[in-house]
Amino acid sequence: MTTPGNTNAVVPIRVLVAEDHTLVREGTMRILENCPDITVVGEAADGVTAVAQAVALAPDVAILDIRMPGLNGVQATREIKERNPGTAVLIVSAFDDDDYVRALFDAGAAGYMLKTIGAEELVDAIRRVHAGETVIHPLIARKVARLLVRPARADESTVHLTEKELEVLQGVCRGLRNKEIAVRMGVSVRTVEGHLETIFGRLGLRSRTEAAMYAASHGWFVEGEG
Repeated sequence: MTTPGNTNAVVPIRVLVAEDHTLVREGTMRILENCPDITVVGEAADGVTAVAQAVALAPDVAILDIRMPGLNGVQATREIKERNPGTAVLIVSAFDDDDYVRALFDAGAAGYMLKTIGAEELVDAIRRVHAGETVIHPLIARKVARLLVRPARADESTVHLTEKELEVLQGVCRGLRNKEIAVRMGVSVRTVEGHLETIFGRLGLRSRTEAAMYAASHGWFVEGEG
């Protein structure tokens, strides 16, 4: 209970759990109920209910499976992001099909983890997507790099980014907005935008999400760095 005048009280991360397998859904909820900084505000056994709950409850994070009755994870992600952009969608699934991977990030998913992860990894992923980061399972990251990054020509086998460009890319990977990156670097927003354009061109990418996934797949930044 929060006491009057207590400014140090932690506001818990509000989570919606959508999973059509009851045992998995209940197990996930039990894991999260043991975390003092996370509270489960809703659950759903199908995609339609997941969207309705996300709209009604406005959770900070929605955990979705891919294959659910009614609406699949891709459709549900798209609807949730359209109707409640403030909710970060974290996919936790057993499937890593190429079509799903690309479609889910295009739909606005903030993270994609496989069900082989443990409880601590799940909790960490929730905290990170809530903080604005893009979280990708290593196996998914390698798949994404293959899907999204054009094959390198002989003269592109080594892509060189400057120290400043790497600093901008690291900010993107940490979920920072251009303005926040600019403040940290002591430069203008226009300068950050210019660096991003250069990064996209050199890596053959089209968006901040693709850039973050490319960096993750190549292990460019160490966890907690910066």
